[in-house]
Amino acid sequence: MRLVPKNVRIKNMKNTLLIGVLVAALFVSCAKQKETQDIEKKSIQSFEPTIESLQNYECPEWFRDAKFGIYMHWGAYSVAEQGEWYARRLYVEDRPEYKHHLETYGHPSKFGYKDFIPMWKAENFNPDELVALFKRAGAKYFTPCAVHHDNFDLWNSKHHKWNAVNMGPKKDLIGMWREATLKAGLRFGVTTHLSRSYSWLNTANGADSEGPMKGVPYDGAQGEGEGLYPPKHDDTHTRAPFNAPKEWRDLWANRLKDLIDNYHPDLLYFDCAVPFRGDDGGKTGMDVISHLYNHSIKNHNGTNEAVMTIKDRPWQGLYADGMATLDFERGKASHILSEPWQTDDSMGPWGYNVNRPYTTSATLIDKLIDIVSKNGNMLLNVPIKADGTLDETATSILEDMGKWLAVNGEGIYGTRPWYTFGEGPTHHMPHFTKKSPYGKKDIRFTVKDNYLYAFVLDWPGDNTEILIEKITKLNTRVGEIKSIELLGYDGEIKWKAGPDGLVINTPDQKPNDFAYTFKIELKE
Repeated sequence: MRLVPKNVRIKNMKNTLLIGVLVAALFVSCAKQKETQDIEKKSIQSFEPTIESLQNYECPEWFRDAKFGIYMHWGAYSVAEQGEWYARRLYVEDRPEYKHHLETYGHPSKFGYKDFIPMWKAENFNPDELVALFKRAGAKYFTPCAVHHDNFDLWNSKHHKWNAVNMGPKKDLIGMWREATLKAGLRFGVTTHLSRSYSWLNTANGADSEGPMKGVPYDGAQGEGEGLYPPKHDDTHTRAPFNAPKEWRDLWANRLKDLIDNYHPDLLYFDCAVPFRGDDGGKTGMDVISHLYNHSIKNHNGTNEAVMTIKDRPWQGLYADGMATLDFERGKASHILSEPWQTDDSMGPWGYNVNRPYTTSATLIDKLIDIVSKNGNMLLNVPIKADGTLDETATSILEDMGKWLAVNGEGIYGTRPWYTFGEGPTHHMPHFTKKSPYGKKDIRFTVKDNYLYAFVLDWPGDNTEILIEKITKLNTRVGEIKSIELLGYDGEIKWKAGPDGLVINTPDQKPNDFAYTFKIELKE
């Protein structure tokens, strides 16, 4: 056997050691570089109005933990009690709102939408009482509608004379909402629905196509309401202008920046994708979003606390993943999404409407649980009357939700999704339904620390066995169970972990009338 000289062996050992040191140093350097990049991403000093820059957005932790917020549609349209689209539809001949308007207020050539503004007084508006109710209901953030498609600003708008300080209520409604919200300890935001107004409200510039008033111009076409109604043009698209002119895009941006700069929202909502489509290609919308993020960074010691929510509707404007938090209107994700998201929904109509029904407390609680199990939040709209009060049904639903969350909220707030959102035969709830479709075999999961929360969405019966198939000894994603309790019930819960799943025995009476939360403690 040939021996390697001692000096050569030592030299080889030194080389090996040197290589090892260099590799270790390189590994540490790469790790530090990644850590630095992560820190830089989280504490980015400014955003540019580009897709690439806005994709550095990270959803703030407060929103991930909050899970439940409230908002409301309120405006001059509330006077008619026919819903938030009344401003447009009173000018559309084949709509029931047009017929209602003729019978109640007269022809739109003589009485148009602008004429509702002096009738809107908000005379019984008490923001402190309302926000206190929202807090009791369990909401962690409140985001009132600051401007709807009707092009009427609810704040002391510097760039638009048609606002609630100059006319109608003659109050800074958004300022009053903000003060009450912060006083109650909730996060404050605003929803904005303005970008489509250029085409949406252009119906005011029309005239009847038939009947005794055929060809008689509506009030907008007569030159009345200048600035509230857009200049007359050919686009009356309901969803977004085909190609809004620069003058309108600039006005939109200036008004929203004014809203951001003076009311400091922690959440801003576009009722669309990023405005605008056409020649603009989303540039104006990205400019406003970057302004929001940068404003928040400036006011929160270098950290962005603002949530921007947009919708995946590329037919309305620009959409790219990662620029903002995804919002689903009335719908929701079918599975767990990797990033937080939001459903904006309503307990009934959006704007107060005597012709539309409400859903039930049980349905909304089931919906909230399903959304949270998939990494989402629910932003619940509450219809409000023109005078600033809620009706008995809305108040009752909010009180029911608050009582349920007071007991079961630990399985909602601050939780994260498990590896699966749930089990059971029912995976979908219609956009609007009065009765929840979920049954006693439909179960949803959330996790927090070493607790797994299992929500049974309907009571299976007293002294009955519940089988949760996902929780078995061989499911390594569960861990060993230490204890189980039923939130709201003081007695002992009997259970057994078996090869077919976890069997839980219900007590001899249910703890409430809604969903039922089993708190499963796992050994650390």
